[in-house]
Parts: sequence; structure tokens; C-alpha cells
Amino acid sequence: MTALSQLPALNRFYQSLPNWYTALGAEKLPSPVLVHANLELAEKFGLSEEDCASPDFVHLVAGNQFPDWVQPLATVYSGHQFGVCVPRLGDGRALLLGEVESTAGFSYEWQLKGAGRTPYSRHADGRAVLRSSIREYLCSEAMHGLGIPTTRALAMIASPAAVYREITESAAVVLRVAQRFVRFGHFEYAFLQNDLDGAKALADFLIEHDLPECQYKENPYLSMLETVVLRTASLIADWQAVGFCHGVMNTDNMSILGLTIDYGPFGFLDQFDPNHICNHSDTYGRYAYQQQPAVAYWNLRVLGSVLLPLIGDKDITIECLDRFPSLYQHAYETRMGAKLGLDAWLGEVDGQLLTDVLALLAKHRVDYTRFWRAVCQVNASDTNGDAAVLDEFIDRAAASEWLNQYRHRLQQQSSSDANRQAQMKRVNPKFVLRNYLAEEVIRQARDEQNYQQIDELMQVLANPYDEHPTFERFASHPPTWASHLEVSCSS
Repeated sequence: MTALSQLPALNRFYQSLPNWYTALGAEKLPSPVLVHANLELAEKFGLSEEDCASPDFVHLVAGNQFPDWVQPLATVYSGHQFGVCVPRLGDGRALLLGEVESTAGFSYEWQLKGAGRTPYSRHADGRAVLRSSIREYLCSEAMHGLGIPTTRALAMIASPAAVYREITESAAVVLRVAQRFVRFGHFEYAFLQNDLDGAKALADFLIEHDLPECQYKENPYLSMLETVVLRTASLIADWQAVGFCHGVMNTDNMSILGLTIDYGPFGFLDQFDPNHICNHSDTYGRYAYQQQPAVAYWNLRVLGSVLLPLIGDKDITIECLDRFPSLYQHAYETRMGAKLGLDAWLGEVDGQLLTDVLALLAKHRVDYTRFWRAVCQVNASDTNGDAAVLDEFIDRAAASEWLNQYRHRLQQQSSSDANRQAQMKRVNPKFVLRNYLAEEVIRQARDEQNYQQIDELMQVLANPYDEHPTFERFASHPPTWASHLEVSCSS
């Protein structure tokens, strides 16, 4: 028997929540080829490189053949898409295979994305294309490398099967891993179905298995909402700090556990623009970069409203939700203070310092990631470390003026330049998954069936705070052609 067939599976979702899913098989894919296996993650489940290269593993990821422990299902949920309530969505192209225990004793859900039609596909084909699958595979691991809570990617296969989007593309499937794939939209579905028992069963399941700290509180459901509010505030602060734009922050794309989930038309900021819209389908900029905290708050209020029948008290529910702005602000200031190398946040003083530099970056269209990495070289006592920052600006005088303000602030601290700079390099990444890097991989994979750069990028993105001199080109300014790249909800 292979290691794959002997994986310890729990399948608690099947046993506890029969009203939340439809059991079904995947649609087979012809001639599947392993594009990449995430060996670091595979090792956590006791799987070797040989296991991941085996036909059994490839056919599992393709949805063609499953070990006995797999009981595939698709879950049902609702959601507010671009602010409009859609009563029935669900896993239109995702199959939950089951829960698998890691070698450390933690359990994770395994899910295929792109495995074919489900009852919730809404007349779509249930497939994913190679283009979007590469983007999700790389970005979920990039976020993990940045230390941001996220679903992860264990493996990806490609197939010559045709998938029709704006053009004909080839199919792919990603094997995703997460502690849990439950979304805000699952609770919306129960509310819209007037299914209080279903909502309670799902909440009790999450509290028992994923949020045990809520279990013995006076009001466990209120405690669950408090935890979701706190985790969401922290997650959005993480996104804003690294310049990550999700692109489709619908309530059905929000994780109850505070994970980054559903990588579609995402993007990391190149030139800093607070109004940047990464999703070509987002006509009115609902999900623009600077709108993400407000949208998260809006989504939480939707969640709070559908949890109210469980919580039972409108006033305390509103009070819980109203903590989000201050929780988010504190989390954001903490992260931006660390990016600036500050040992404490001095309220209005540091708020103005940050406001000034962000306005400067926006005015001069400065590369966000490169700027923050360059700031790591600034000295408190002299200008010898200013060059890397100044080189990012056309208006060097404006940059120099802000650097003098920043240097004055650093002089109020006791830490040495060397210690502060080392700490700053641990929170200001040198590498992020820029759109053009993903596009280069996509073109090589599509046109040449060459997947080598996936492995190179995975090495870098797993440790984005390190220097990686061999891969310096991945930290360079985007080429001119990258400004014309567009991503949308189509995948």
C-alpha cells in the first residue's frame, strides 16, 4: 500500500454536518501531468517526493481516482457578491476530499479546485484553467512565506482538456489545504434558509474543532464572532502592510478562521496607488486597495446579522462589530511601525510620518515593495544609507526631506542601526509575487510546458525576507509590458 492510501483521515465534516453538502465524485481529466508538488507541505503529511510523483497521487489531484479514505463532497453557501446578496452559491468547482492528519497531529482539509461540475456550479463547467491555477498555487504559498494566514497549495496538475473562458485554455487542478474552508457565506445560507438548527450545528462544529477557546464562554457564539472580528482585523492589516489586493472580497470569499482564501484577480502593488483596482471586473472600485478595511467591516456586519439569532442580543452583537475599526487600526499601526523600525508607536507623530510617506509614494508612483526594503538601509545618525531610497524617486529632494524627518524620529530611539535594520528586514519583504512574475510562469507553462520557474519562484517566495542573490531579478522593477496586464474574475 502507498503512503497516500494510508493517510490518517478524519472526515468529521461528513459525520457532523449532513445538511451542508452534496456527496459526489469528480469529473475525470485526460492525460494529467504533475506541474508541481509542494514538497515542504507534503512532508507534513508524511509524503515523500516519490509519493508525490506517483501515478496514484497525480490521479488523486486530477480527480480521476481516489484512495478509500476520500469521500468527496461540495458544500453549499450564499454570499454578497459586489454587495448584492446571492442566495445560493456553494462550491461550484471545488471538492472537499476529507480531513487529513499531519505528522504533528493537526488536521487539515484537502480540497480540489477545478475538479468539475457540482450542484452549485450555476451552469458553469466547474473547471479551472492553467493560468489561474498557477496564480493561486504561487500566491497562496507566497502569502504563507510572508507569514500571512492563508489556504495553502499542496500540488497542481495540468491537462490538455479544453476549457472555454474568453479564449480556449487548458485545464488544471490545484490541491488546496486549509484548517477549514468554511466561509461567512455558509452562515448566510443558513440564515436565508431560516435554518437555525443548521447554523447552530455548523457553529458548534467550528467551536469544538477549530475555536476551542470559545467553547466555555458564557455566550460561545458571541465569542466566535469576537474571534472572527479580531482575526479579520489582523488579516486585513497584514494585507495592507504588504500591499496585497484581494480583488474579490465578497462575503463568500471571507474565511471564518481569518485565512486568505480564493485567489482570483489578486495583485501586489507595484507603483503605490491607494486607489489601485486589481480586478478588471471591479468597474466601480468596490474592492480597491484602500477600500479593503471598510469592505471587511461591511462583510463582518453581514456575518453579525446572520449570527444574531444564535447570539441572541442585538446590542452586544453591534458592540462586538463596532470594535473592528479600532482593532484594525491598532493592528495596522503595529505592522507599519515595525516596517518603519519604530520601537513604539507615538500616536499622531508617527501617524503623520506614515501619512506623509504614503502620500509621497502615491504622488511619485514609487514601487511599494522596493521602497520599504530600501528603508531598511537608512541610518539614524548619517545619510550614508539613503541612496537606496533616493534611487526609487525621480524627485530626490522630496524624498530627502521625508528621510530627514524619519531620521529625526529614529534618533529618539535607543536601538542601534544594525539591530533595527535587521528587524526591519524581517518585516519588509524583498520579494512578492508580482503580476509579471506570475505571467512569465504562465507563458512558459502554456507555450512550452516548461515549469522550471515555478520551482525557482517557490524557493524565493517561501523565504521572501532573505536576500537570494541568485534570484535578484525577481526583485527588480516590473518591465514596461507589465503595466498592461489585466486580471479579472474569469478563471
